Amino acid sequence: MSIGSAAVSTTYLELSQEDGAAHKFYEVTVADLVVTVRYGRIGAEGQTQTTTFATAEKARAAAAKKVGEKVRKGYAPAVQGQRAPRSVTRRQVASAPSTARSAAPVLWRFRTGSAAFGIHVDDDRCWVGNQSGDVYTLDHEGGVLARFSLPDGVKCLVADDFWIYAGCDDGKVYDLSSKLPFVAYDIAADVDIFWLDIHEGVLDVSDRDGRLTVIDHEDEHQWARRSQGEQAWMVRADERAVYHGHTRGVTAYAPDGGRELWHTPTKGGVLFGWQDGDVVYAGTAHKAVQRLSKATGAIEATYTCDSAVYSCATSPGGRFVFAGDAASSVYCFDQDGTRLWKLGTGDGSALSMQYHDERLYLVTTDGSLVCVDASEAAVTAAQQGTVPVPRDVKLAAAMPAYAPATAVGAVATVAQAPSGAIVVECVQESGRVRVHVVSGGYDQSLNVQFPRAIREPGARYVVDSLHTAAGGFYRVRGDIRRLL
Repeated sequence: MSIGSAAVSTTYLELSQEDGAAHKFYEVTVADLVVTVRYGRIGAEGQTQTTTFATAEKARAAAAKKVGEKVRKGYAPAVQGQRAPRSVTRRQVASAPSTARSAAPVLWRFRTGSAAFGIHVDDDRCWVGNQSGDVYTLDHEGGVLARFSLPDGVKCLVADDFWIYAGCDDGKVYDLSSKLPFVAYDIAADVDIFWLDIHEGVLDVSDRDGRLTVIDHEDEHQWARRSQGEQAWMVRADERAVYHGHTRGVTAYAPDGGRELWHTPTKGGVLFGWQDGDVVYAGTAHKAVQRLSKATGAIEATYTCDSAVYSCATSPGGRFVFAGDAASSVYCFDQDGTRLWKLGTGDGSALSMQYHDERLYLVTTDGSLVCVDASEAAVTAAQQGTVPVPRDVKLAAAMPAYAPATAVGAVATVAQAPSGAIVVECVQESGRVRVHVVSGGYDQSLNVQFPRAIREPGARYVVDSLHTAAGGFYRVRGDIRRLL
């Protein structure tokens, strides 16, 4: 539907299919020489792109072309606000007091202020994301380094080599690898994200309905499969398969095309998943973690807990297997399934966890990131009643919160490319804006994975470095600046 005067006109379109495959809007506004495009999920603010043309006639022609392209894809005029946004499922969890006789040796805790699901720990930093949309990075001693403020609750945090991504309730996946977060993937409106994983730039999303949706580095849908169960809280991926856990067990699909490789029922619905080498681990509602062969799906070992398992992790090589249950306890097993210890967290149930360098990092129902000393000496002392006094980490009141860059104007600018920097350019190809390398020494036919919100035909950007991904494209590492 178009509104406005001769100087300003707006066309608002929606695409909402009965099968839920799409539920999004597209709005084009022309104001003299300026064309503004806003798009996204129905009910959300969406992303905005603005382009200035040499004449008003060229601006109107460009706007008409954009509208025509969308109409041919099934969009139709609509009244904004008449269709309701899709529902978002927030995980409902119970956390009972621990039945463990001893408390875990907690070194420090950081309270984020809201229930937390997302965690990632590497050699340099600890990342935690909560239901309020806050993502914090800390060092291994609990010092807060940075804060990101995302528009909606964080479901999970995943890493793909250097790159860190946050999957949020707004249906978007944010790249947190630079100073400013960017939208890297915008997932279809019908996908209520439960969990995600990324391998070589390919995004795998599991959702409430038990579906698995696969999206490539250009944010383009590749394939989707509906598994036998629902409530798919597990997805893990490698070069061999995508491993999908749901209420009926774990199903493995070929990464290219989605052919089912195997399906294995588990002891209860899968509530969490982990992978290490040639095996995947499924934490289940029926008080167990089960280890499955990636090659065949055969169950190789079962690790029995005393309550439903909300999370699990392993030490390198699977020497130790850890689990967090619905009764605020954490467990450690040897590789074959023998329980070595059970300790109380003191901070609620662990909704996600990760092991790193003899420490177990938990994110809990009370919104804490908890660092547990998982060394043999510390655990033995804890079993005998001796634990350290946990240090409560405080957030500096003046710490800035970095919000997503949603438009070209949000990116820093430079007059010329610094020495050693790389220049990329946005180009129009077959109705889509792609990004290619301009600087010498690179394959200029390859696309560059790049934030969609700042793509504008003809715009050039300076990036710190580019890395080749196995899928045949480049990935940006470091800051992005607009070249004037």
